[in-house]
Order: sequence, then structure tokens, then C-alpha cells
Amino acid sequence: MSARRSLAGILGAAMLGAACFLAPPAAADVRIKDIASFEGVRENHLIGYGLVVGLLGSGDKMSNSPFTREAVKGMLERLGVANLDGDLLKTKNTAAVMVTAKLPPFARRGAPIDVNVASLGDATSLRGGTLLVTPLSGADGEVYAVAQGPVAVSGFLAQGNAGSVQEGVPTIARIDNGAIVEREVAFQMRELDSFRIALRIPDFTTATRIEDAVNGTLGGGSARVLDPGTVEVQVPGKGDVAETIAAIESLMIQPDSTARVVVDEKSGTIVIGANVRIGQVAISQGGLTVRVRERFNVSQPNPISIGGTTVVVPETDIDVEERESKFTILEGDVSLQDLVDGLNAIGVGARQTISILQAIKASGALHADLEII
Repeated sequence: MSARRSLAGILGAAMLGAACFLAPPAAADVRIKDIASFEGVRENHLIGYGLVVGLLGSGDKMSNSPFTREAVKGMLERLGVANLDGDLLKTKNTAAVMVTAKLPPFARRGAPIDVNVASLGDATSLRGGTLLVTPLSGADGEVYAVAQGPVAVSGFLAQGNAGSVQEGVPTIARIDNGAIVEREVAFQMRELDSFRIALRIPDFTTATRIEDAVNGTLGGGSARVLDPGTVEVQVPGKGDVAETIAAIESLMIQPDSTARVVVDEKSGTIVIGANVRIGQVAISQGGLTVRVRERFNVSQPNPISIGGTTVVVPETDIDVEERESKFTILEGDVSLQDLVDGLNAIGVGARQTISILQAIKASGALHADLEII
């Protein structure tokens, strides 16, 4: 019996809403810039605390959000409104928000960047609001940008006394080009005599192939592997670093990957890598189906009866069906193609596939990493 037929004999349930996505074979060449990043060429995260004003009664309740009340009081005092009793603030048109942004590499002073705004208190919507001046700081505590402007909300919330309709998340907003860079990240690329290539997925084989490709372009000894995720490149002679990176980042290599099966139990998604192999194993797959049907019958008294009442009588029918299960031997060294052909030929539920993969992994016959998320 072939591996495909053996697998078909194991699995016997129809697929119900399961998605099985297949990773492409790791034979395609890709550019180095698509699987790695260069030292210093990176984004920096920024964060700030601010206020969104102009909301139509959908802002924070001051009694439930004391940080909003104190922020409004402090802002008004800085603008010249002194001797203000914060306990008297009852406005519902203001919301405290956290503002986040990514500072692009080599961003210059005065360049605009996008920002994201998220409610911090109990505001129901940020639609129609305007973000006031908000300094954005980096991990070192320094201010690198300042954000301000009208927010754009994609979601909405409409509600009445007896119902409501919500689309998306109206407490999250975005401001395109909403911040201006005020401080640059100091990085002098021209002063480097070497730089490092950082692989997004560390792998010795891929790093060695990058080393060979770079040495073939710049000359032997120009690149060396430091670890599975890092390749160091020496700038030849008095060459320019930017020109050297430009010559390297478009080189084509064939990346390698670890055999891996990723399972998302929440959605039933299963991703099987191309290098996954299954050794010889005997499997018994059985199933138990329980059906419960509820019916409600109405019992009425006879006409012109004294003291009779109408009652509802519930009835429950329970059926138990158990499928016969028998052992089947799955031939050794089953490839991804054999596994997929069997799944596509008969259809299989996501839960059954997950349980089979877990059992095969526990037996030691699944030659791959099984990752459940």
C-alpha cells in the first residue's frame, strides 16, 4: 500500500472550515536584502502621552479617569488658566491617549512621520478629535519628534437605548505625517570600515551562503560568518560603505529553513514546511459522535376541564455513534507531497489533523519542530 493510500485509510472525517497553507519549497533564490538587515539601518520606536480634544461627548469620564483630569488641568495651567479646581472638570470631550510612532533610519530633522493614537481611558470613540502637541520619546528618554493634528478613525460606534452597532475599533486612530522629527539619531556610516548583516531567521546554512556570495563579489576574505544570525563584511580598500551595501543587498542566494509544522488551534490553521518528513509509524484513528436533540411538547388540559393548566414537556434524544478504528502502518520517509495529497484526497478536520500530528510528534516519527500557537 502506498503512503498516500495508507494515509487515506487513517483519516476519515470531512473537512469543516479547516485551512491548510503550504510553505513553498526552499529552492527559490531571494535577495539578501529580503532576508536580512544591515547594521544601523533600523527603525526606532517612539512613544508619548497626549490629549485628544474636540470629541462629541465620547471622551473620558473625568470621575473614572483621574489621569485625564490632571492632564487637562496641567495643560490649562501652562496656557495661563490658573487657580483651576480639577474636581470641577466635567468635560466629556477630551480623551487621554498613548501616541506611538516609528522613527525611520536616517530620518532628518523636519521630516514628517506617521503616528498611531490609542485611547488610554474609557472614551468610546476618537472620531472627530484633534491631538494636541505631544512629545515623542525614545528608549533613552530623549524627545525625537513632536506630534499634533486631527486624528483619522476607521471604526465607528452607533448606539441607542436598546441596541448598538460597532464597526472596527473607534478608540484607535492614525495621523498621516502627524509628527515632525526634532532630533536625529547619530550614526556616521561613512566612518565604518566594516558592517554586519543580521539575518531575520538565524541559520548556519543561509549565513554560509551569504558569506560565499559576498566573497564572490567583493573578493575572498571580505565576509565571514560570526554566528548563525550575523555575517561581518569588510569594506574593501577605501571604498564607500553605501556603495558596498548596494552591491551586496541585491545578491541572490538560496535560503535554508528548519523543518517545522505550525498549528494555530484557535483558527484551525496548519502550516507545514517543505522539509517535513514522517518516519514509519502505526496509527489508529477512531471517532465518537454524540448527537443531542431537544424538543419541547405542549400538554394542554381537555376542554372545559376544571383546574387544568397548560405545561411544556421537554424531551431529549441522545444518539451515540462510534466508528470502528484499526491500526494502519504509515510507510517511512513520507514527504510533504504525500501528506498533502492524502489530505486533499479525502478531506480531514483541523482538530483531527492537529491531534494526529501531536501524536506522531510524541512518538518521535515526526522529523520536524511542532509549534502550537
